[in-house]
Amino acid sequence: MGDDSEDAKVELCKILNRIGAIQFGAFKLTSGKISPYYIDLRIVPSFPDAFHKICNICVRFVKSTVGEKKFDRIVGIPVAGIPFAAIVAYEMGKPFLYTRRGVRLHGRQRRIEGVLAPGNRIILIDDLITTGLSLEEAAKALTAEGGVVTDAVVLIDRQEGGRERLERRSINLHALLNISDIASTLADLGTIDEEQEKTILKQVKKR
Repeated sequence: MGDDSEDAKVELCKILNRIGAIQFGAFKLTSGKISPYYIDLRIVPSFPDAFHKICNICVRFVKSTVGEKKFDRIVGIPVAGIPFAAIVAYEMGKPFLYTRRGVRLHGRQRRIEGVLAPGNRIILIDDLITTGLSLEEAAKALTAEGGVVTDAVVLIDRQEGGRERLERRSINLHALLNISDIASTLADLGTIDEEQEKTILKQVKKR
């Protein structure tokens, strides 16, 4: 994507700052880890203009990094990854599925919602990745039903071991932004101070 990619990354950082998606404090993550900062991408769909721009960036990113012919289906990871995955699938004309966090105890008791055929090549889409456990569990469930999981796309990589976890399962991770890049960009823009930038970078090194 070249210069366009860099422009898109800066635009994404500006959007996240504008809608208040990045907060500082003490937060317990899904993984159980405690973090001094939090990125809440669940709020993005509540800002239609921001949601539209981010989804457009994501579609271009998937096309340029994975390629439209490299996969058959798009799978959203609950909860925050589902709206992004659904829009990307719609815009790309690809079948959309999503996984559940646990097996349903009623109906068909499925872990995967949607139509999946053995041999289907899948990309996973989530909002962000920390340890990679959620994406790994989804990949296991899809593989158990015959899916072939080759790639995962996230908006943000918190750089806390998720990429390495997926690599061990031969899944390529594609992140629009690394958290260290976000910290650097926001510091350059003057929207976070030096101490906040250090707080983010320290969390990356801590892992």
